[in-house]
Amino acid sequence: MRQSFCAWLLKRLGWTIEGEIPLQGRYIIVVGPHTSNWDFLIGILAQWALGLNANFIGKHQLFRWPTGWLFRALGGVPVNRGRQNNLVSTAVELFATRENFILALAPEGTRKPVSRWKTGFYHIARQARVPIYCAGLDFQARRVVIRPPLMPGELMAEDMNTLLDFFRAIPGKYPQPVPRYEE
Repeated sequence: MRQSFCAWLLKRLGWTIEGEIPLQGRYIIVVGPHTSNWDFLIGILAQWALGLNANFIGKHQLFRWPTGWLFRALGGVPVNRGRQNNLVSTAVELFATRENFILALAPEGTRKPVSRWKTGFYHIARQARVPIYCAGLDFQARRVVIRPPLMPGELMAEDMNTLLDFFRAIPGKYPQPVPRYEE
C-alpha cells in the first residue's frame, strides 16, 4: 500500500526513477546533491516507491522534540558531529551483524556548498565490504537517477572521483559545484 501510494505521489509530482537497486542486501546509498530540505522528502518518497527500507544518518539536532520520533520512525540514526564517535566502526558492525542493512546518506553533510565531501561512507563500505550505489536527485528533470554499484577498491581517489563525476551531471534543487577529490 505504502509503495504504490508513494509511486503514485512521485508520478503526480512529475518525478520518475531511473535505474535499479536491490530491495534487500547490504549496501550504502549515497544521495545527492544535498542542497535543500526537499531532498529528504523526495528521497523518502523514492525509497518507499521502490520498496526499500533504508536507514540514514542525521545530525542529532533533528532527533529532538518535536520531530525526533518522526526521524527515528523513518529509519534515522542520530549522530553528534561535534564529538569523536567512531561512526565508521559502529556502521561496519551494523553491516556485520545484519543480513539486510541499507545505509543512505548525503556525503556533503550539509545543504551548504562544500569544498570537500565527507569520506566516512567510503571507509564504511570498504571495511564492511559492501557496494556503494548513488542516487542522484535531478530537480531540473524531476528524476531520481540510480547509478550501478561501485565496489570500493584500493584506489580511493579514483573511486571517489568516479562517484563525484556521476553527481556532476545531476543538478540539485539549488545547483552547486561538485568538488574534486584530492588526497
